[in-house]
Amino acid sequence: MKIEQLYTGCLAQGAYYIESEGEVAIIDPLRETQQYIDKANANNAKIKYIFETHFHADFVSGHVDLAQKTGATIVYGPGATTDYDIHSAKDNEEFRIGKLTIKALHTPGHTLESTTYLLKNEAGKDHAIFTGDTLFLGDVGRPDLAIKSDLTQEDLAGMLYDSLRNKIMPLSDDLIVYPAHGAGSACGKNLSKETVGVLGEQKQTNYALRADMTKDEFIEEVLDGIAPPPQYFAKNAMLNKMGYDNFETVLETGNVPLTPDAFEAMANHESALVLDVRPQSEFIKGHIPNSIFIGLNGQFAPWVGALITDIKQPIILVTPEGKEEEAVTRLSRVGYDNTLGYLKGGIEAWKNSGRDVEILESISAEEFAKRVNEDDVNILDVRKDGEFSSMHLEDARHFALDYINENMNAIDRNKTYHVHCAGGYRSVIAMSILKARGFDNLVDVAGGFGAIKKTDLKMTDFVCPSTL
Repeated sequence: MKIEQLYTGCLAQGAYYIESEGEVAIIDPLRETQQYIDKANANNAKIKYIFETHFHADFVSGHVDLAQKTGATIVYGPGATTDYDIHSAKDNEEFRIGKLTIKALHTPGHTLESTTYLLKNEAGKDHAIFTGDTLFLGDVGRPDLAIKSDLTQEDLAGMLYDSLRNKIMPLSDDLIVYPAHGAGSACGKNLSKETVGVLGEQKQTNYALRADMTKDEFIEEVLDGIAPPPQYFAKNAMLNKMGYDNFETVLETGNVPLTPDAFEAMANHESALVLDVRPQSEFIKGHIPNSIFIGLNGQFAPWVGALITDIKQPIILVTPEGKEEEAVTRLSRVGYDNTLGYLKGGIEAWKNSGRDVEILESISAEEFAKRVNEDDVNILDVRKDGEFSSMHLEDARHFALDYINENMNAIDRNKTYHVHCAGGYRSVIAMSILKARGFDNLVDVAGGFGAIKKTDLKMTDFVCPSTL
């Protein structure tokens, strides 16, 4: 028996490779599927099943491509309907992989078709559960993402309570728990940094599995503090349900070198968005006017999905050398398949062609503290709600990056704003978006709140009235 977790940090997502006696099952594969095929071929094995725990909302799964390439059967839980061929499993239905058995346990609540897969070893003993977004380490899946459902989130939370109590908690404490996500995913609110656990430990430590918890208490606690889902979630879920373009086609179309002339023509005549994915320090020093920064070195795909509202938006890229294919791939993971190419030679080629570049003003936390102490400074804190509520500058205005598109009109284009996040990545994203929309008087605070806390500026843990 071979089990391998293939974890992708940018998405905080775990796919799984299971092999026995030359047969393979893949659970929740990523969009780029060649890695699974290569792994099976290296072991002289054949991919037999592709198990989907649910219609994922935070990424586009590779199940459709992988099935077309290998002839494997796509398995969803009870009630799943798609625009392509699948096997819709019955509750408790069993599937054979070599000497292993995989049993489908219908666990609705996160979504209606959500299913946990119980793996039995060669001796028929329960060995592990692949829980998808039903059970995380430290949390459970959010119950507000069902596609086109008349059910309320309270209804779904109640279903999730029953699924956990009736299907998961009766299982043996020594079962290994393999969830679909870890910390950093927007699919839950309290996910552990660990990516593999044991069920008995979860029964003891996971708030949602508390033995004396009533259904009403569960519903209240699970729904408490859930932020609205990012706008791309529903779009990704529909792509997973309806199907999508072949990944290799997307890569071929997007991984195209463009001269500065061709690049500028696409920006002007194809309404292509210029997306700069270099480190923020390089973007600050010089970038193409009106370009948007979302760096590959951060939570790239989720921020693209949250901030670029049109999933079909034509995109052209400014990348570090050698990172072109990676950028196209990571965009496709969240359904942004309309990349049209990248700037050959990068920003240096743009400058060498005689075209203008712009810079961002960036100052140290010490200089920022000096300005705050000496003058009336407008401060924008672009961190998430929980971060801001926990601790923030006394005079800061909360302007969460997550909702920047909706709140653009709440700030004054004629004022100068000093912008910070936790470490410097999100503040540069926010400034690039604001600058592209005509906000010219912006100053980045290098090092973000982590650096600011080391100064003498006053902090508070109360949410001030200026919070948006």
